[in-house]
Amino acid sequence: MSFISVFDVLGPNMIGPSSSHTAGAARIGFLAQKMIGGSVIRADFTLYGSFAKTYHGHGTDRALLGGIMGFSTDDMRIRNSFEIAQETGLAYTFTPNEIHPNTVDISMTNKNGQIMTIRGESLGGGKVRIVRINDVKVDFTGEYSAVIVVQQDKPGVVAHITKVLSDRGVNIAFMRLFR
Repeated sequence: MSFISVFDVLGPNMIGPSSSHTAGAARIGFLAQKMIGGSVIRADFTLYGSFAKTYHGHGTDRALLGGIMGFSTDDMRIRNSFEIAQETGLAYTFTPNEIHPNTVDISMTNKNGQIMTIRGESLGGGKVRIVRINDVKVDFTGEYSAVIVVQQDKPGVVAHITKVLSDRGVNIAFMRLFR
């Protein structure tokens, strides 16, 4: 018998109305802005599936924008994210598309001119998965701290990375490798 938490039934602390369309969207935006480093000055969102169909009514647009500005899923400022983005000079666009369900591509530019593209999926109940960073396929939820390294496939690289982490007292709970 599997264990079901009360949080699986009630959902996350969030600014509503939808755990998938608002909490999940805010979480994807929040994870994306953590990865680029530095203040985001531009964010272009391509919305897919039901995100594209209902983003105005479910607040997906406000939640994504709030997440990009660093707001958590229960931050009351999400309701005013359009105004806050305008006040801070954050430029943004939303483009609906119809390919993937509850998925968003976020192209971000930070104040240093660095550009990064993230693809995130909202899984329901406020849970999300990041599946692409730039053109590299990944699979992580943001539930735990993560180190993502993109490098040439050659012997010794993994040993070097694990040694560097070990030398700094970092314990690796689990590791995934992709080619």
